[in-house]
Amino acid sequence: MTSEKYEKLRALLRSYGSCLVAYSGGVDSVFLAYVAHDVLGDRSLAAIADSPSLPRRELDEALALADQFQFPVRVVHTREFENPSYLANPNNRCYFCKHELFTELAPLATTGSFAVLAYGENGSDVGDFRPGSKAAAEFQVRAPLKEAGLTKPEIRELSAQLGLPTADKPQMACLSSRIPYGEAVTPEKLQMIEQAENLLRDLRFYDVRVRHHELVAPSRPSIPGSTPSPQGPHSIHLARIEVGAAELPKFLENGTSLKVAEVLKRIGYAHVTLDLQGYRRGSVNEVIKSPTEQFSVK
Repeated sequence: MTSEKYEKLRALLRSYGSCLVAYSGGVDSVFLAYVAHDVLGDRSLAAIADSPSLPRRELDEALALADQFQFPVRVVHTREFENPSYLANPNNRCYFCKHELFTELAPLATTGSFAVLAYGENGSDVGDFRPGSKAAAEFQVRAPLKEAGLTKPEIRELSAQLGLPTADKPQMACLSSRIPYGEAVTPEKLQMIEQAENLLRDLRFYDVRVRHHELVAPSRPSIPGSTPSPQGPHSIHLARIEVGAAELPKFLENGTSLKVAEVLKRIGYAHVTLDLQGYRRGSVNEVIKSPTEQFSVK
């Protein structure tokens, strides 16, 4: 069955004639970019969007993979951080991100004479809350992995057969996804998140998310004779760490939790917590009651 879907994917790509692939360095987009280049040769191009929401390590690894497997890639700089609707972080934030991405890629596809613009949505994404798919539909972006019926496990299986090192890469999402809906997205927060997650990955944790929560702390009364404290309430940062459920014991052993807390406090987190449910995909979506409802997280 998997081999039949793979041949269907190759036939789809062949039918395009030429293709520009939205590339991120994740499991799906690496597989799609690799197969597109294998089928279409120089009539395919991968394009990766660079912005503060993309970790530097992910960008470096994505470019290194393209070089290793010899498929061409172009870096484009997107400007979603100039969009107040994106920065406000509503529960359809991904729509504004993908809309900006495709706004940049559509002219690139036209000037490069690429007949089709494609991205890595797959069969496992069906039924998920994915506002970015609305933007894809508006720009008529194709999802050949989904059209071929390929699921995430099948893409991992095929990636392993092709020798792609992303076959067992953990699922990734942009850094902005770590901030609860309704709390503003800022480059400063994303830098904190990136540093915190780099630490955990350096400690060999596989499934990692550092959820960044902004708390409002009351003003502290001034002590007579001391320097006056800032008036009014102020914001402080809380890190809610998610690691894979099987990795929770490792986090609590050998002083690891204390080391992590110490480093994260130096990064700027006033409080460091561990989510006892462990990592689960899209945990920020757990507060969403319906895909169309907008509300702030408290």
